[in-house]
Amino acid sequence: MQVLVTGASGFVGGRLAPALVEEGHQVRAMTRRPERYSGAGEAVRGDVSDAASLRAALEGCDAAYYLVHSLDSSDFQDKDAEAARTFGRAAADAGVRRIVYLGGLGDDADDLSAHLRSRREVERLLGEGGVPVTVLRAGIVVGHGGVSWEMTRQLVAHLPAMVTPRWVHTRTQPIAVADVVRYLVGVLEAPEAEGRVYEVGGPEVLEYLEMLTRVAEIQGRHLFVLPVPLLSPQLSSRWLSLVTDVDLQTGRSLIDSMSNEVVVRDHSIRDVVPFEPMDYDQAVLTALGERAAARRRASRGRPRHGGLLARGARA
Repeated sequence: MQVLVTGASGFVGGRLAPALVEEGHQVRAMTRRPERYSGAGEAVRGDVSDAASLRAALEGCDAAYYLVHSLDSSDFQDKDAEAARTFGRAAADAGVRRIVYLGGLGDDADDLSAHLRSRREVERLLGEGGVPVTVLRAGIVVGHGGVSWEMTRQLVAHLPAMVTPRWVHTRTQPIAVADVVRYLVGVLEAPEAEGRVYEVGGPEVLEYLEMLTRVAEIQGRHLFVLPVPLLSPQLSSRWLSLVTDVDLQTGRSLIDSMSNEVVVRDHSIRDVVPFEPMDYDQAVLTALGERAAARRRASRGRPRHGGLLARGARA
């Protein structure tokens, strides 16, 4: 099958493209800078805000994965809506038979955050052109390079003591990125998955606080936590941007969503793609191992000798 993967150089797409190639699919890896792409598949230029580039990238494709989000801008809802509408129409024009989208968990009866409402809107807009959309809704995806995971890891690494707001007691169902990829690959050719919405998660439902303390325990750290119920989302996001690499706008969008419980209610995906997802501790150990391997590769690329400036840049 000829498949387009948007966000092919991203956190999920960078793992999905080689998994699809391994399954025997012909992969087009869409990126705005194909000359810089070194991953699996054939690099093709495409931008979700440029309909002409999308039509060219999608030409001849049987299916397309949509893995694009823009949480780092204050108008992300408008940007994501327009991009989804443009992509859905371009896919229809190109004769694509199925779109697969990775969205977000959350009960529709709940007062969803702007982030999760945007994910729901993208689901709907992708299908406006008439192409069936298969949706996988996930909560926190654990893996090296993922924003939510990096936020968790860096909080534990940088803060022996932590002042926490009330959202640390919200329940979530984290899932390893490898298992998300397995589900994404598994639904591609399943006829029963056409036009369906599935919920995916790992085997454990945890509070955010449990996630933080488990990461600390795995790394042999002690985490002292002081709950502060009145810590606002705005203050939380500013605090987050000071102690992690997560930018202020992305942090605010994520923290706003942490008041929403994101737990799997419908387990029907297990009938379509049957396997046992890894537990949280295993997902964390895998993510930490991936990070260590990436750091070793990076260090091998550094010069062995250099002056004071070079040594200072590496500190």
